[in-house]
Amino acid sequence: MLSNVPGAMLPAEEQFRILSDGVAEILPLDEFRAKLERAVRTRTPLRVKLGCDPSRPDLHIGHAVVLEKLRQFQELGHTVIFIIGDFTAMIGDPSGRSKTRPALTLQETQANARSYFEQVGIVLDVARAEIRSNSEWLSRLTFADVIRVAAQVTVSQMLERDDFHERFNREQPIALHELLYPLAQGLDSVEVRADIELGGTDQRFNFLLARELQKHAGQEPQAIVLMPLLEGTDGVQKMSKSLGNYIALLDPPREMFGKVMSIPDELIVRYYRYATFASADQARAMEQQLRDGSLHPRDAKAMVAERLVARYHGEDAARHAREEFDRMFRHKEVPEEIETVPLQLPMPLVEAVVAAGLVPSKSEARRLIAQGGVYVNGERVTDHAAVLARGEHIVKVGKRRFVRIQTV
Repeated sequence: MLSNVPGAMLPAEEQFRILSDGVAEILPLDEFRAKLERAVRTRTPLRVKLGCDPSRPDLHIGHAVVLEKLRQFQELGHTVIFIIGDFTAMIGDPSGRSKTRPALTLQETQANARSYFEQVGIVLDVARAEIRSNSEWLSRLTFADVIRVAAQVTVSQMLERDDFHERFNREQPIALHELLYPLAQGLDSVEVRADIELGGTDQRFNFLLARELQKHAGQEPQAIVLMPLLEGTDGVQKMSKSLGNYIALLDPPREMFGKVMSIPDELIVRYYRYATFASADQARAMEQQLRDGSLHPRDAKAMVAERLVARYHGEDAARHAREEFDRMFRHKEVPEEIETVPLQLPMPLVEAVVAAGLVPSKSEARRLIAQGGVYVNGERVTDHAAVLARGEHIVKVGKRRFVRIQTV
């Protein structure tokens, strides 16, 4: 049983066992252990920071991978700080980007931030958390302040970042404000005096830079806990609000279930492990069953989907979502014999339905999609720019035309 009472903290080694489970990397490991040991010895909670930029109004299950780890810190008695990056979202995090993000206004980011505040309570106990917006301190900086902070970092240091380095070598534009993003994010750690910072593996450079800014500010630098990035439903890029390949925490049960059923087969175990927080042993067991054929990928996806829906909507909603999916695809609307067409996925849905022989032309495909006559895995698709991800999909056009499309 975890504890939220500092005086009753678990031993440091037991905390380390819990907190290191499922992480990708801890930097520096010896400092992280020392911080835990000191916290237990002095009965002083660590200050553990997680920041999210509200570039869109929804938190998604990729965020939840890190939020769940933050919750573990909270249950172990540490002080968690969730920073809503309403100011940094105007810049846009360039991590992993091959081009500059579109700019947002502070009004847009603050509107999204209100939604974030409501959603973070799905995972965290907000009554015992510090919820901060970084516009509180970043909007007060003068140009002289920015120059002072910028003087602590060199251009060559910035170009060590993989994405900046690649864009520079390819002669792709790097806007000057993008170079300021890691500085702004690092100032968040200085402001809240973070002992630990959590995030995805794409944040490694930013977090290390924050350590340097803390040193310049006379603070003990934070330790870093990096969590694996969860791929989006397209199976290609990381889950992202701006890429539209995400499963939102607020998605209705049926939609959440259907999205999981559409993921590529190779993501099943990762979603089981990181989206539903199965143990490492459970994930290995599922992987073995899929490998030896004792578990069909469709059944594994259904188990993961039901477990995910139960986590955010309850057991009853999960059961109903699965029953509805089974009713649509196994008992009523889908014929027992469906032609299987192998295609090179991912592929735009418009092209896929033509290649599968469901419609004669792309213009006819666009017309049917616009009219709501195309379904993918039971979900009506009305966006003609939709992309069919890798994996297996049952596509329905009209009332009677079905095809099973599989990745070659």
